[in-house]
Amino acid sequence: MSELPQKLLSTIECKQGVVRCVRFNADGNYCLSCGSDKSVKLWNPHRNILLKTYQGHGYDVLDAVSSFDNSLIVSCGADKIAILWDVATGKTLRKFRGHLATVNCVTFNEEASVVLSGSVDSSTRIWDCRSKSFDPIQVLNEAKDSVTSVKTSDHELLTASADGYIRRYDLRNGQMHMDCIGKPVTCVSFTKDGQCMLASSLDDTLRLLDKDNGELLGEYTGHKNSEFKVESCLSQTDSHVVSGSEDGRICFWDLVEGTMTSTIADAGDGVVHSVTFHPTEACMLTAAQSSFKVWRTEDYEPENG
Repeated sequence: MSELPQKLLSTIECKQGVVRCVRFNADGNYCLSCGSDKSVKLWNPHRNILLKTYQGHGYDVLDAVSSFDNSLIVSCGADKIAILWDVATGKTLRKFRGHLATVNCVTFNEEASVVLSGSVDSSTRIWDCRSKSFDPIQVLNEAKDSVTSVKTSDHELLTASADGYIRRYDLRNGQMHMDCIGKPVTCVSFTKDGQCMLASSLDDTLRLLDKDNGELLGEYTGHKNSEFKVESCLSQTDSHVVSGSEDGRICFWDLVEGTMTSTIADAGDGVVHSVTFHPTEACMLTAAQSSFKVWRTEDYEPENG
């Protein structure tokens, strides 16, 4: 029996226009969807329940993440700002302004005391959630093109750029490490053990790199990704690499072997561009067009109630 989530449990019509991304929260009980209708929605995807809608952006919302304790959300979009929300009340706590163009990606540090945002203006900006200052703590402007993805660990910041580079900032040592992919990089993430980096790029290829020396550990091909930002991630056990595809598929590869183990055809109309994995369970969410889908293993039986 496959341990991969390939059984379609439900399709959730978000009524947000085009769903720009879908994200599990820290414990996997809830998720966020971002829409072209300028809204962020909080869901219980396991029960197909809409919990709250957050409205305050002026244009498409492109990314959103929850804090570790689920009390805060930060979102960003084509209106050049990032917004910090109180989850319970739905109120706007802060609006981070300063980017000169669309903000593609956003994330928290581990304590949710700092927000990081990456933009088409080629910069990554770091904002103090607790400060009343309107200025960022720091501006990282090493990228030569749009910053497409930003991730954090306890002491590191990882960014991907359309200039073809992954940049890793070691905050303890004040150092930056660059790895050249050669093609625009659209998504980057750490493995759970923090030793490797997974990168998606616009040459129909995913790459696994050793974090410390940049050595190429694996390449994963067979999906289509040459035009659009298509996300990738790792399964909850780090055993498989997962990616959407521009031809409506979801693809799975064995992390170590590098071979494509399975695909889900017709997983969405057009590009399956967003994919997020549950932190501890074999459960996955994918977004395409106006909806997102909930996937489980074949032997999964929903609880009653």
